[in-house]
Amino acid sequence: MPEASPPEASPGATAAPIGPGCATLQSSLAGIKDQPVGTALSQVPELSMLSDAVKKAGLEEKLNSAEDITVFAPNNKAFEAIPKETRDKVMSDKKLLEKAISYHVVEGKKTPDQLQGATLTTMEGSDLTVKGSGENLTINGAKIVCGGVPTKNATLYVVDKVLMPQ
Repeated sequence: MPEASPPEASPGATAAPIGPGCATLQSSLAGIKDQPVGTALSQVPELSMLSDAVKKAGLEEKLNSAEDITVFAPNNKAFEAIPKETRDKVMSDKKLLEKAISYHVVEGKKTPDQLQGATLTTMEGSDLTVKGSGENLTINGAKIVCGGVPTKNATLYVVDKVLMPQ
């Protein structure tokens, strides 16, 4: 007897987000699924520093108009871990900031299963390496705090470290 195939997911439906920090982020992430990712970032208090960086780099509209992308979004703690002098330097250099933010974006709405063991090419042009599985995924050493969060045009993964291209 053939196995029954699982029911088809409705368009836009995704599995529940994964990660140890999803419970604390759930209320702020719940309202972003119908917003484009550039706008969605500004709706999540834990991502306010990234949202500011996206705006200063002039990338909000580019992210909003992109189709099917994945964004690895450093939370505020990740930004605060960078020495203030370095952070201020990057935030005041639009070209450097654009390069750094573009390093956090890849093509395609990636599910957690698609990330396992993957090497992903960023909008910036460099590669990111994913290690681990399940709720223990890392991207270039940054741990996923909460991932697989849908927005209108992207899948969002909140990470605990700012990724920097070489």
